[in-house]
Amino acid sequence: MSENQNIEYKQSWRDDYMRWICGFANASGGMLYIGKDDNGKAVGLADVKKLLEDLPNKIRQSLGIVADVNLLQENGLDYIGISVPSYPNAISYRGKYYLRSGATNQELTGYSLDALLLGKYGRTYDSMPLPNLKMKDFWHDAFDLFRQKAIASKRLTKEDLDVSDEELLNSLQLKENDFLTLASALAFHQTPQRHCLGAYIKIGYFADDAEILYQDELTGAMIGMADKVVETIFTKYFIGLIRYEGIQRIDDYPMPRAALREAILNAIVHRDYSTGNSIQIRVYDDKVIIANDCRLPEGTTISDLTNTHKSVAINPLLAGTFFRSGQIEAWGRGIERIIKLCVADKLPEPEFFVTIRSFTITFHTRNNKPASADEDNVPINEDNVLINVPINEDDVPINVLVNEDNVPINVPVNETEKQVLELIKNNNAITYDDIAIFLNKNRKTAQRILRSLKRKGVIVRDGANKNGVWKIIT
Repeated sequence: MSENQNIEYKQSWRDDYMRWICGFANASGGMLYIGKDDNGKAVGLADVKKLLEDLPNKIRQSLGIVADVNLLQENGLDYIGISVPSYPNAISYRGKYYLRSGATNQELTGYSLDALLLGKYGRTYDSMPLPNLKMKDFWHDAFDLFRQKAIASKRLTKEDLDVSDEELLNSLQLKENDFLTLASALAFHQTPQRHCLGAYIKIGYFADDAEILYQDELTGAMIGMADKVVETIFTKYFIGLIRYEGIQRIDDYPMPRAALREAILNAIVHRDYSTGNSIQIRVYDDKVIIANDCRLPEGTTISDLTNTHKSVAINPLLAGTFFRSGQIEAWGRGIERIIKLCVADKLPEPEFFVTIRSFTITFHTRNNKPASADEDNVPINEDNVLINVPINEDDVPINVLVNEDNVPINVPVNETEKQVLELIKNNNAITYDDIAIFLNKNRKTAQRILRSLKRKGVIVRDGANKNGVWKIIT
């Protein structure tokens, strides 16, 4: 048997191995075998008798715990097995705390140590009081957003929410005596990373595993973070393909919005905030990977997660707040729902990678690569704008697939073009110069982008160049 969460092999004894015994005691217990190699094969011990006499006393004096120390044999070779139980209180060795995690032994400091100490006494990390956090430190935006979501989901009534922000935190159990908890800062504070390292989300677009093209760090109250992340990815990182069914315009994106949102909510609610690491989202041409630190119940398998299972929240206060906002359920169906959404969108099932301290989900997406001069007969320039495309009398590109209304279909709208469409939505009389200033480009480039959108059938000009307006085709 190989080394794992509950088994460690050592060929000989060193007093430094007290750290491993300490780690087992702070975790779920385990066996430390002395006289075996890394593969679990007995190699024998020369000083077995002395170790059998010394080790029980050393363990008791160094750690203050009792462990069973037994003589064992394999193929005529003596070795020792030290059986370490899990202790309800935190155990230290020479003033330091260790925890068995997977097949490694980790020294705990800072937030990780806080999480261990809280957990040993029946507290969760998100319930940790923050003496320096006061109500005056909060903006009201996140509370207003919570109220909107809670009323829309009918999880709370208007009467429940017609209270002050402080009373709302009390009703959500996010205050303890006179102190606000970490969960209150995570859910509602505008800069939660001030109170919890890594309380933000990183997004990057990768050409491959080694080359990142661009990235974002999204900060703010976690109660609205899922919406912010989804909107950022769909407007900046994904390319939508426009098609028509009759007169109905449809934007096809690389993956279903609801599946991405569910995965992000799971990451936020089930994250181990004691590690100080952020949630990381890696976007590629053909996949999206969400990596998150978490603490799953011991023995949890991928099969457990992908089938109906009991929901176990490591951040119960934060999870309760998200539940009452209507953003999550409490039935352990999140992963199952994600899989169904992907399959319904004719995509492969996501892949999951689970360790005792992390959870990673990989979505296989439709091609998210921008069109190029060699793809689909749609030549573009460095700004991803159509160039040198012959058009017919209706200003539609020749050799580009159109529907019965002579409108181009399945032509990608890139990020720059999406920004211009947003500008037009806000001001349909916007000028070339205004667009150029916003994009930090010249007037000629702005003209090319608008011309490309016209040729793609996304916008039309209504009226003269001087006094007319732009119209987005829907």
